[in-house]
Amino acid sequence: MIGPATPPALSSRTVALADSPDLVELVSRPDLGVASGVWIRQREGMIGWGCAARIDTCGPSRFVEADRWWIRAAGEAGIDDRVRRPGTGPLAFGSFAFSDESGAGATLMVPSVVIGRRDGQAWLTRTVDSRVTPEHEARAFLDGPSELALPGPLSLPGPPSPTVPTTFADGALSGPQWSQAVAEAVARIGTGALDKVVLARDLYALTGAPIELGTVLRQLAEQYERTWVFHVDGLLGATPEMLVRLERGLVTSRVLAGTIRRTGDDHRDLASAASLARSSKDLEEHEYAVRSVAQALAPHCTSMAVPESPFVVHLPNVMHLASDVAGRLRNGVTSLGLAAALHPSAAVCGTPRAAAQELIAELEGMDRGRYAGPVGWTDAAGDGEWGIALRCGAIDPDDPRRMRLFAGCGIVAGSDPQAELAESDAKLIPMRTVLAG
Repeated sequence: MIGPATPPALSSRTVALADSPDLVELVSRPDLGVASGVWIRQREGMIGWGCAARIDTCGPSRFVEADRWWIRAAGEAGIDDRVRRPGTGPLAFGSFAFSDESGAGATLMVPSVVIGRRDGQAWLTRTVDSRVTPEHEARAFLDGPSELALPGPLSLPGPPSPTVPTTFADGALSGPQWSQAVAEAVARIGTGALDKVVLARDLYALTGAPIELGTVLRQLAEQYERTWVFHVDGLLGATPEMLVRLERGLVTSRVLAGTIRRTGDDHRDLASAASLARSSKDLEEHEYAVRSVAQALAPHCTSMAVPESPFVVHLPNVMHLASDVAGRLRNGVTSLGLAAALHPSAAVCGTPRAAAQELIAELEGMDRGRYAGPVGWTDAAGDGEWGIALRCGAIDPDDPRRMRLFAGCGIVAGSDPQAELAESDAKLIPMRTVLAG
């Protein structure tokens, strides 16, 4: 009997595309349907449609179960890869709950069709599970056209009608209630119970019509090109933070911690960036995050490079302190295994980790779901990219007009509750803006 955790019998074929399609346009093409998996940055990446196989799991073992399932499925797959780049061949998109206790669990999904683009080279991958697809149908699918056949440009769906505006409502805590939670966190830090905690808040968006996921993804990709725009199983957003990338033995992680809101005035923003780079509060928050990543990667890497000081990343709505940690893989762990080792980092949890997790459960009053958990992709070689699910929203499976949005802030001894509330509002801007049209 084939159960949900039984690895599929995958067959996959990847061919090069003569033309290099615009992924940002493809993600919103209504004739192609809603993409089941999306990973785009600066108009490159991968988009998947359909589902050849998937595993859904939960609890403390969710990473291990998903990783084992994929290692076996990829190891036994019949692969005809004529491009041979990271991300070609059979591919799995995934997203994982932040907490072991979350009801959101984890999903690892293998699309039936993937279109990818990297360094100007485009490819098409078809994948099928021969256990559930008759042999003649599988062969016909894999032997399909070697070019992506698309009609001419179509009129794209627009944002919700302005006569039926998008409305927003508090989630678990109102703004003042969340500020009080921040004040309590600062008090606990003052007692020496912990050094840092990341507190998140949620917000509900209700539109007048079913949310056009393709339109939202396209607008995020156009407006936030320097982020990784993602979609997996109803979770979508534009994250600026790369938890871990593994490519041919090279491990990299981009750490973001320390934030300031942009004003729209270039001169003021330059001054703000300089102030951020000198801020003792933000530098302290950033140091905890970098240290946690370096410590988690150390058992798996050699020749590690950990920057002594951060640089400033400029996004349309905010600026962050950032550091890129790198190393060379010393063992056979996969990109998903590295993501599991890193999660949750101090950038989304706090330090010490156990004390921060306890305080999050006490003060936030909500299940984060897959917010702040790893989201990304892995290929048959185990290489892949896993970001942190930030600047995102989760579509309500029972109401396609409703989405739950999230934002979080790192709290340290010098944090001001009202300033943290303003920072969380700034982090909600990407999703609020695209939903409001």
